[in-house]
Amino acid sequence: MNTVQLGLKENWKQFSILVIINAFVGGMIGLERSVLPQLAEKDFGISSKTAVFSFIIAFGITKAVCNYFTGKLANLIGRKKLLVIGWVFALPVPFILIYANNWNWVILANILLGINQGLAWSMAVIMKIDLVGSKKRGLAVGINEFAGYVSVGIVAFLTGYIANTYGVRPYPFYLGIGFSIMGLLLSILFVKDTRLHVGQESTQSTIPLLKNIFLNTSFTHKSLSGITQAGLVNNLNDGMVWGLLPILLLSKGFSQTNIGILTAIYPMVWGLSQLFTGKLSDVYSKKMLLFGGMLFQGIAIMGLIKANSFEMFGGIGILLGLGTALVYPTFINAIADYTHPSQRAESLGTFRFWRDLGYAAGALLTGILADYFGIEMSILLIGILTIISSLVILVRVGKPFTI
Repeated sequence: MNTVQLGLKENWKQFSILVIINAFVGGMIGLERSVLPQLAEKDFGISSKTAVFSFIIAFGITKAVCNYFTGKLANLIGRKKLLVIGWVFALPVPFILIYANNWNWVILANILLGINQGLAWSMAVIMKIDLVGSKKRGLAVGINEFAGYVSVGIVAFLTGYIANTYGVRPYPFYLGIGFSIMGLLLSILFVKDTRLHVGQESTQSTIPLLKNIFLNTSFTHKSLSGITQAGLVNNLNDGMVWGLLPILLLSKGFSQTNIGILTAIYPMVWGLSQLFTGKLSDVYSKKMLLFGGMLFQGIAIMGLIKANSFEMFGGIGILLGLGTALVYPTFINAIADYTHPSQRAESLGTFRFWRDLGYAAGALLTGILADYFGIEMSILLIGILTIISSLVILVRVGKPFTI
């Protein structure tokens, strides 16, 4: 009988496979990042910002709900099975986007994509944490998010380039067919479940059990809830950038290729930087990383109001990417600090529920504000909200084990 060992070196083969799989998961998001808001206006004649953002709202709500139930089901059904199921839901997405003749089909595609992301991305990151144990948890999360978000950036650029050269449909979405097939095959053929690794870590943990995982993570545990609110606001502003940036750039006369480049800078910097910020969260104050990252994001977002050149938008994308990179792996690493290994998947599922609900909240709030008060006012208010969130972290987040 094989002895279960925790550690990155001891489990490098499984870890590497999961990194590749998460790159494909990120690619499915990048598929839409630079072209879908333009598809809404050009192919379907939708001008209302709230209506354009409806695909992000559908995606965010679906992914958030899936995250929660994925966390609850991880120990019951098994990590690998949920990963495979997630990829099955991804298979129809590119075909729907290619052949959709009504905006409702695009919304349906994003509901399926939300299920794919909620299951596949959640399991990819949870399984990596299971494999490495507590000492290199931040590094593991950083590598996972690096793979996912660099893929988002690369594919966002590629789809922008392809759309500029060959049109918004169908060619950019052909990439998604390959991603979904490869992700499914790798998950079925090569991934092994990690529940035994969780059992091994549980015997060594002294972290107290939470009485009510959902309530503690969401509201009553000061540190967990402080981290969770920041996760929600982080994805709230990302939902704004996702939907609004391509439209903002289009209104300023940027070409399709330049829009692809500028929308790719933010997730690319975000992804690349997490190789370093993930490791940093293992050795430096998680509280200060979260505070600084949210503060940087708020400043960068408000800078969009005055930006009018390629260089200015590029610089804002870099700052926003760095700020997000500081918080993203730290969120998950910090949540794990306060939760027993046996409750970790469910607590992370709860955190990811609120965090990804931020996509829907951000898209809805931004769309309403942009339609009624203009794009600049919506950007300003989202930026202020992000800075307030950074201050909440300072007030609520403390040392591990404080409730």
